[in-house]
Amino acid sequence: MLMETVSVASGGAVRPQQYLTVQVGQEIFGLGIEAIREILQYRDLTAVPLVPPLIRGVINLRGAVVPVIDLAVRLGRPVSPVTERTCIVIVELPDSEQAPPGYKMGLVVDAVSQVLELAEADRQPPPEFGTPLRRDFVQAMGKMAGQFIVLLQLARLLWLPEVAVMGQMR
Repeated sequence: MLMETVSVASGGAVRPQQYLTVQVGQEIFGLGIEAIREILQYRDLTAVPLVPPLIRGVINLRGAVVPVIDLAVRLGRPVSPVTERTCIVIVELPDSEQAPPGYKMGLVVDAVSQVLELAEADRQPPPEFGTPLRRDFVQAMGKMAGQFIVLLQLARLLWLPEVAVMGQMR
């Protein structure tokens, strides 16, 4: 397998990264496109008894049971009503000790906007303070049309041991 090495110091260009922008309430967030597997129109979910609002339920995705998390609730926001723009974004978690290879989860979002390509210069480190989000959920701040959007760190946001513990709380 041929691997391309890019050196910024030697004047090589860093390839822009792509993010799917999604709406949660009135806020726009970016999700790294490499984890996105598909986007589904919201449909009825199978409810799972005795779970908190974080876990909306499960769906049957081509024979596989896929848990669906409410992104608004995970980010500490109130549950949004389902509209005709509500979507389920299917993401594949990176392989780790906590997630088996190919493990998929669904994220309920209020709307999907666009795929945004951000150069390194358009990504800034998250602020040390002043954000209502947990700092470990934020990968970076992206500049889009003169405004900042929060680029989420999916691996941490959907860290299975923490999501499982939250799912056991009542």
